[in-house]
Formats: sequence, C-alpha cells, structure tokens
Amino acid sequence: MKSGIKNGTLTAFVPHTTAGITINEGADPDVKKDILSALSHIIPGNENYAHREGNSPAHIKASIMGISVTIIIKDNGLALGTWQKVFFSEFDGPGQRKVWVALSKN
Repeated sequence: MKSGIKNGTLTAFVPHTTAGITINEGADPDVKKDILSALSHIIPGNENYAHREGNSPAHIKASIMGISVTIIIKDNGLALGTWQKVFFSEFDGPGQRKVWVALSKN
C-alpha cells in the first residue's frame, strides 16, 4: 500500500502484551537467533513466576523488546541503516497478532 508520504515518520505499535517490535541487523540470521537465545537465557521459562497463566517469560521478553518503533520516511522509503530490518517477535504464540501503523507527513 502506498501512503503518498515522501518525507515523514512511521510509527509501528504492537497492541499485545506478549509480543514486541525492534530494529536490528537483518543481514545475518544468526543475530536473530542470538537475540532470542540471550532473552531465553536472561528470562528462563522454568522460574517460579506468580502469573497464573504461565506465560510470564513472554510478558517480560516483550517488555524488554519494546512495543513500538519509529522510523524516518525519506524520499518515499524507510530510512533504515544498511543492515537494519524491523523485527516483530511473538513470545507466546503462535496466535493472531496485529501491528498498528501511524504515518506522519513532514
């Protein structure tokens, strides 16, 4: 879908408590694996969490990952660095998830 916005900003927001969004290196798939591995190491699944649903690790990982990113739109495209990609991560899935997008024109 074309927005018609040549220059401005895009904000992507995740309206879920067990999913996050971030920008990081997308050229080497090992970076994604390393991030997921580090999150699992920092937030183990076998702790004695109080949350009754049993998905506290997913909530904590999503909080660390973040729920939104803002990207500059420049010359009709996303102004990402050479190696950067946008990553959506669901930590308690699979499931139906949404990303809400807001565009602002300069």
